[in-house]
Amino acid sequence: MIQVCLNGRRGSGESAAVPLSPEALAGSAARAVAAGAADVHVHPRTPCGEDTLSPRVVAGVLTALRDAVAVPVGVTTGAWAEPDPARRVERVRSWTVLPDHASVNWHEPGAEEVAAALLERGVGVEAGVWSGTDGARRFLASPLASRVTRVLAEVTDPGPSTAEATARALLTRLGDARGVPVLLHGEDGGAWPVARLAVQLGLDTRIGLEDTLYLPDGRPARSNAQLVAAVSALRDDF
Repeated sequence: MIQVCLNGRRGSGESAAVPLSPEALAGSAARAVAAGAADVHVHPRTPCGEDTLSPRVVAGVLTALRDAVAVPVGVTTGAWAEPDPARRVERVRSWTVLPDHASVNWHEPGAEEVAAALLERGVGVEAGVWSGTDGARRFLASPLASRVTRVLAEVTDPGPSTAEATARALLTRLGDARGVPVLLHGEDGGAWPVARLAVQLGLDTRIGLEDTLYLPDGRPARSNAQLVAAVSALRDDF
């Protein structure tokens, strides 16, 4: 499975290809799904470009995306969008339109509470386990571990020559990940080495302008669809 990560925390100053408005996100998602993506991850943004868990903004983004695609759509619950853990839980409980799943970074304060609130509302949880953190240990010790939809094994090492080794070390720490599926992905300079490893190991992966602005050959990506097509091409090689 290829998940497309449409925007992340990037802005148009980094690349004009990054979609920001609900309409732009919907169009980008539709083209990415046509290119082979089977799942969508998005960061809802305020008109000023800030990540938010606001029920009004989340509802607008989800409605636009669901009008455009028929695949699961998930959102972030990253602490940068709402630093206070209790307030983050309140935001989740106030959503009027629910995503199919939401990512919860397990090394962040309040992760267990946010995940529990999502599960109570019938929203799937993607457990974000980042390299360079104690997220793997916390996740494996969690009573919620077996209830998550998948583990997002996120390799934060941006080094093209070191990211694969970092990814392998993270997978080793996760072991069988309590029996749930693992989606492996990298970022920036590590995005393509980690994507190749995920394809080689038969794991789900993700790609999109959140993770990298460049194609495997170093050319700037013109769209999320172009990045998804490049991962699909990698899969054809194995």
